[in-house]
Amino acid sequence: MKQVPIFILLAALLATVGAFRERAESAARASAAQSPTSQQPLAGVVVDLKAADGTILKATYFAAAKPGPGVLLLHQVNRTRTAWDDLAGQLAAAGINTLTLDMRGHGESGGTPYEKLTPEERAQVRGQLPGDVDTALQYLVSQPGVKRDVIGAGGAGLLGVDNSVEAARRHPAELKSLALLSGETFRDGLQFLQQTWQLPGLFVVADDDEYPPTVEAMELLYITSSSPGKKFIHYSAAQEAPWLWYEPRDVGRVPATGGHGTDMFKPHPELAGMIVDWFVTTLIKTPGRAPADTESSAVILNQIRMPGGVAEVTRQLMEARRKDPNIRLWPEATVSIIGNDHMRAGEPKAALEIFKLNLLAYPDSADAHDDLADAYLANGQKDLARQYAQKVLAMLDSHAAPASSWSDTEQRRGEIRRDAQDVLKKLNAGR
Repeated sequence: MKQVPIFILLAALLATVGAFRERAESAARASAAQSPTSQQPLAGVVVDLKAADGTILKATYFAAAKPGPGVLLLHQVNRTRTAWDDLAGQLAAAGINTLTLDMRGHGESGGTPYEKLTPEERAQVRGQLPGDVDTALQYLVSQPGVKRDVIGAGGAGLLGVDNSVEAARRHPAELKSLALLSGETFRDGLQFLQQTWQLPGLFVVADDDEYPPTVEAMELLYITSSSPGKKFIHYSAAQEAPWLWYEPRDVGRVPATGGHGTDMFKPHPELAGMIVDWFVTTLIKTPGRAPADTESSAVILNQIRMPGGVAEVTRQLMEARRKDPNIRLWPEATVSIIGNDHMRAGEPKAALEIFKLNLLAYPDSADAHDDLADAYLANGQKDLARQYAQKVLAMLDSHAAPASSWSDTEQRRGEIRRDAQDVLKKLNAGR
């Protein structure tokens, strides 16, 4: 798919950033309340890993009860692997084998304690970290029952986020999903995120993060990622925290506020459940894929509403489908809303073009077929209206697929059925 210039993506972010701030708390709590993974977290086993230079790295392995994917969790500079314990246990209970790692110089791992390193020594350690992370990944994928080509990575702070992105850059065939909290990556990592549209990412940040400009850094990661399956969680506050010092320097110099990295788990207890759901979706239900998000699809959605936009977006979809036949570039419900706006404005021809595009993306949706039945009826194309209304009823009766990609409740199925039946009644009355 054609790469989108970064300034266009930034414009799309600015157009929707207010929604980011308003939706986080309510959406997060709703997702956590519906989480199927609220069972008792599983305990982990402490393991020793030997780095390439012989340094012993401490890790904890949380094994799932049956074969499944794996996740590696990397901590922030001012925390250790234990900050992930509860989340790791929840992931294991959900069927995801999870490894947490103390980076060298942190926690129980060997090496000179991070806070005692000189700037020159820190630069040397940064060069060793990729090898340490690969050692941990190799241990994870070697464990019985771990699907070695379905792995996720979660990182907190600069240390965890950058090393998670870089691990995905080194191992693109194995790492299928990222969850990144309160950090940043650099030029190579940003370029990788922009070019790798197959990698879904969850991006989480809070206004009260004690290390500004972390919010801006996370927004940059989000808009740079070219994946249509990405999600942004932004916990808002009355005002952002003031700048006091740099995150990776002088650990403990800046008082923690509960807004940075894994510290967010305490004031936002639903966050762990959201991360579990994210990895269950992107590693178990649909490996390497997440549902398209309205905010992440802003550029395409705006394009659809422009003259000639439907044809161009159709081309983009077909081009993307050559690489991934199952890719979804936008949410079904959002494009349905755009099409129905044309219907309400008395513009059925414009609605038809949009509904056809939506059906191309979601061919198994009874809801998408029903939209077309309505539009064909409004446009006076009675035979096609009848054909699509009958198809809707047949699809609902078969239960071969959900009623739509966004809802399959009995209430929603009933509403779609009533609408299709209403189309047929109007057609029969006009005979």
